[in-house]
Amino acid sequence: QVQLVESGGGLVQAGGSLRLSCAASGLTFSSYAMGWFRQASGKEREFVAAISWSGSNTYYADSVKGRFTISRDNAKNTVSLQIHSLEPEDTAVYYCAARRGVYYRIQADDYNYWGQGTQVTVSS
Repeated sequence: QVQLVESGGGLVQAGGSLRLSCAASGLTFSSYAMGWFRQASGKEREFVAAISWSGSNTYYADSVKGRFTISRDNAKNTVSLQIHSLEPEDTAVYYCAARRGVYYRIQADDYNYWGQGTQVTVSS
C-alpha cells in the first residue's frame, strides 16, 4: 500500500520560512517523479514544484520561483519543500504527489498517488 505522509506545516508570519517533508512508503521511490501542489480555500489545486526521479531536474511555478526549493533523498524515501519569504497568498493545504516514471509533470491528473496534505497558514 502506497503512503505519502506530509509534515512540517504550521502557522508562520509573513516573511518567515518553513520546511515541508513528505515520507513515502510502499513504492520504489526512485522510480517516481515527485511534485508538490497546494490548494487554498475555495480555489482549485495548483502546481507548486516538481522534481525528477534523480533530483537532477526541478521545475517551479512562477509564483514560487526563487522562494521555494524542492529536493529529494532517495535513500530515505523523502521529498522536501523549503519555503522562504512566505506570503499570505501562500496559505493553503500543501500536498505531495508521486508520478510513476522518471520525469515530472505539472498537471495534477498525471500523478498516481497523493498525501493527505499539511496546512500552511501565513499571517500578515
